[in-house]
Amino acid sequence: MTMQLTALVEGAEAESMFAYEADAPPALGARSARIGGGIVLSVRHDPAGYWSKALGFGFTEPVTRELVDRVIGFYRAEGTPSATIQIAPVALPPDWDEIRAAHGLAPGSPWVKLAAPAAEVRTTAHTGLRVAAVEPRDHAEWTSVLLRGFGMPTQGLDRMITAALANPAFQPYGVWDGADLVGAGNLFVHGPVGVLNGAAILPTHRNRGAQSALIAVRASAARAAGCRWLVAETGKPAAGTTNPSLTNLERAGLRVRYARQNWHWTNDTTGEHDV
Repeated sequence: MTMQLTALVEGAEAESMFAYEADAPPALGARSARIGGGIVLSVRHDPAGYWSKALGFGFTEPVTRELVDRVIGFYRAEGTPSATIQIAPVALPPDWDEIRAAHGLAPGSPWVKLAAPAAEVRTTAHTGLRVAAVEPRDHAEWTSVLLRGFGMPTQGLDRMITAALANPAFQPYGVWDGADLVGAGNLFVHGPVGVLNGAAILPTHRNRGAQSALIAVRASAARAAGCRWLVAETGKPAAGTTNPSLTNLERAGLRVRYARQNWHWTNDTTGEHDV
């Protein structure tokens, strides 16, 4: 995977996260900054512990100790309890171990990044459930299904995500069983890149082809929007295990391009890791 394509993939994901959090309600204590070509997101009162992230680094300027100092400084100034820093392997500097040790960045579970030319992604998967674009009147229900599908609390996050759907770069799709919305999937269009994100099916309706159908309908929408690439990410399965989301994405034609380590930072009020 070329550096140019990696930059597109990482940049599109960073912008999608920025868009999700742009209109967060004040109670969540959300703030963002653009630092060193990347995006730094803080949600101080995040009930899920997921939305404080820093990503998209290493392409506008190199990843250095000074850059990470600025990122961590932002989090300390915001009083962020914890955050996840995500840097593509190709962008990690030779002295990364020293840099991360200075701030106590601990390795977490890696995620895999997938990408494929949009023309090569399958758009013919079907399910007995109905899959269609979600109208604005159903955005709040779609958000509830998404959060419940991921096992996330809804407090505050429901308002944040519902507000984000007003951004025209997002194209949400739903899965219905009769009149009941039982699945959700989002597409974020960023220039030539379509990001498949935010896909979840309620436990009662899994293993019925809904995930594959959501990939297919969003792939078609991305092509219609002029996207040349489709990208996605999901958890890297542990040895001897499988990840159904990864299986579905690969079956649709997306290919694993690299595994990206998650680096977890925790706000140590003792100052042990201050630099």
